[in-house]
Order: sequence, then C-alpha cells, then structure tokens
Amino acid sequence: MMPDLGRYALEVSLAYIASLGLIGLLVLWVWLRGRAVRRALDELENDRSDNA
Repeated sequence: MMPDLGRYALEVSLAYIASLGLIGLLVLWVWLRGRAVRRALDELENDRSDNA
C-alpha cells in the first residue's frame, strides 16, 4: 500500500528507486570483491604449502 505523497510522488519514487539501485550495486561490488580476495588468499595458501 503506497502512501499518498501528493505532488512529490514522482520525486520520492525516483529517490527510492535510485537508493535501491545504489544499494544493489554496492552489494554486487562487495560480493565480487569477496570472490576475488578469496581467490587470491587461496593462491597464497597454495603457494605457501608448496614451499613448505
């Protein structure tokens, strides 16, 4: 149920959409960065175990 926003309905809706889009991009960036860091750590651990 959408509250009555009067003449500011478009602006408020666009602000919500922009905010959700930015949050989605941030979540995607963190997820991709986590995968890259996990991959780099796995490589370092493998190199260290090979040298031991």
